[in-house]
Order: sequence, then structure tokens, then C-alpha cells
Amino acid sequence: MTACTTQVVIIGAGIQGSAAARELAARGVDTIVLEADYAGRHASGVNAGGVRTLNRHVAELPLALASKKLWQRISEMVDDDCGYRQTGQLQIAIDEESFERFRIRNGEIARAGLPHMERLLTPSAVRELVPDFVGPLAGGAYVGDDGYALPFHTTQAFRRKAQALGARFIEGATVNAAMNGGSEWCLSTKEGHEVRAKQVLNCAGAWATEVGKLFGDDLRIKPNGSMQIVTSRLPRFLSPVVGITGQSIAAKQFENGTVVIGGGRRSPVDIDIRRAELTLPGLVLAARQAAKFFPLLNEAIVVRCWSGIEGFTPDGLPLIGFGNAPNVVHAAGFSAHGFQLGPAVGMVLADLITVGRSSISLDPFALDRFQET
Repeated sequence: MTACTTQVVIIGAGIQGSAAARELAARGVDTIVLEADYAGRHASGVNAGGVRTLNRHVAELPLALASKKLWQRISEMVDDDCGYRQTGQLQIAIDEESFERFRIRNGEIARAGLPHMERLLTPSAVRELVPDFVGPLAGGAYVGDDGYALPFHTTQAFRRKAQALGARFIEGATVNAAMNGGSEWCLSTKEGHEVRAKQVLNCAGAWATEVGKLFGDDLRIKPNGSMQIVTSRLPRFLSPVVGITGQSIAAKQFENGTVVIGGGRRSPVDIDIRRAELTLPGLVLAARQAAKFFPLLNEAIVVRCWSGIEGFTPDGLPLIGFGNAPNVVHAAGFSAHGFQLGPAVGMVLADLITVGRSSISLDPFALDRFQET
């Protein structure tokens, strides 16, 4: 049993929690992180690793653009390059309706006054980027300084840096009770740990709803699984990370020739035993669709498949902000696209904890936006 006192306790050591711990520790704030499994065990460690602004909800772009600047100095932040590569990201439109949506989206970005535009490509320009693509082609949208990183490696790098700066991590610690003592919170875990802290940060991912209930908040986050496939090594045929609109397909090729195929195939999960399942029909469909557009994949062997547990909100945007109880902040529900946001979310959460506000508007991520009026 561990009994300790700190200024801030963070529940969850995914990329959001670990990034927040790193930033708080860098600011000299005594911080303890409680993690039910180990850092990066679930969504933060088993996602596809996309580092993208391309095709994000416009409301998320200010946060994503702030995070992009941090990714570009990730080695300085965590003493590790995290496998970060600016390969570009390309979204392919296989019909005119999809390409028109790209035009509409650029108009929405411009009207929002954001310093970000997604370059619209002709079919011939798309083929220059991905000459092995086969199929109907109306055009594409492209961001040249997007890319990818290694998710588990990155989450562990944030954890290591946070620890080096003084944050303490207690793994195998499942929070199951919280008591408000007036000037501080007392958190207990089912393993017998007890932590007293003045401020609490809920970064529990798919479990954030259960954690939120301990503090009187209804977060409306639902768990689901997100499946990925990795293939044997192939000759180089993909430079950018590629998605195909309307096909639930995304693919990236690593420097060693292996290809990761994802794009949103969901699978059942059991949050009580903390396990995600794999569904063979979904995996087969993903592999077949990817090979339809990139026939070289027919020569590949599937080396490994996996799924991780992620928390999804009704509108796909995260929940970030203060809860109803005093000195409690929630950040969860990143809906399978929170990896890129991690560095900036860590900064935002540290701001909320230390100065009570964020320089980036969090209005689109309000906790009460799903409540009935």
C-alpha cells in the first residue's frame, strides 16, 4: 500500500496524462500519476500514430496547430524523436462529391480565420504522390508537414521525461473512490493506494466516465475498439500517410517497408477486464479494401493485428475543462484522434491547473454540451 500527498494527481498515463505530467513537472508542480495498467497500455499506445491536421474538425484545428509546433521540437521536449516523421498526409477523393467536400472544408477553415489550408490536388498531382494507387480518382487534399510517430514509444517518452523532471508514476493503481476533504482530495485505489492532492486531473480515456462519476460529473464517453493491421516488408510504394474518403481506410509505410492499415474499423471491448477484441470480418474487409487501391499489398503477409480501447463522445470532439466539483479537470473522449493533440493538451491542462485558464479556446470541448436543457 502507498500513502502519499501531492499538489496534483493525474488519473491515467496515456499521452494526455503523461504530457500533462511532463509539463506540470517542468513548471515545478509536484505531480503523481495513477495508472490502472501501464503507460500507453490502451488507446495512446496502440493507435495508428497519425500526426495530422488534415481533415480534422475545424473546431479542433487551433489545438492541432498548436500541437504541430510542439511535435516539430519533440526531441527537445522529451529527449527522444519518438519516431516522428513529416511524411505528409494525403486524403484521396474517389468521386467528385468527396472532392467538393474538400473545397467546402477549405472555405470553412478560411472563414474561421485559421492559418491553415489543405492543398487541393488534381488527379495527376495525386498520382505523382502515390503512383501505385489504382481506382477512380477525383483529386486529393494534402498537408505536407503532417506525418506520423510511434505511439507507444511516444507515450513512454513523455512518461520518462515527466519522471526525470520529478513526477511520480504509480502503475497498477485503479482509482475507485474519491473523497473531498475541503482543501484536498483523497483518492483511493482498489489495490490499496491512497493519494491526497489539492487538484485532480482525469485523463482516464475510455474509463473517464467511471472516474467522472466519482466527482459528480457525467462525461458521456463510450468505449470502443480500434483495430490495426501490420504487414510484412514490401518495396517502398507509399511516402505520405494515405486515407481514402468514404472507405474507412488509412495506410502508412514505415522506413523498414512494413505497412500499417487502419482507418476506423471498430471492435467490441470489455472495459471491466480491460480488453479489446479483434473481429476477423472487419480485419479481412480492411485488408481487402486497402489491396484494392494498392495492389502491391496482395503480396504482403499479415504479421500482426491488434485493437485498443478508446473513449468516444457523441460528436467526436473531446471533453476538456473543469468539472462540477472544486479543483477537478477532465480531459478525455478524444475519439480515436487524440494522439497528435497530446503535446498541446498537456500544455493546456497544465495551464488550467496552474493559472485556471487556457490561451486556446476550449468552448468546443465543453463538458456540459451533451446535457439536456
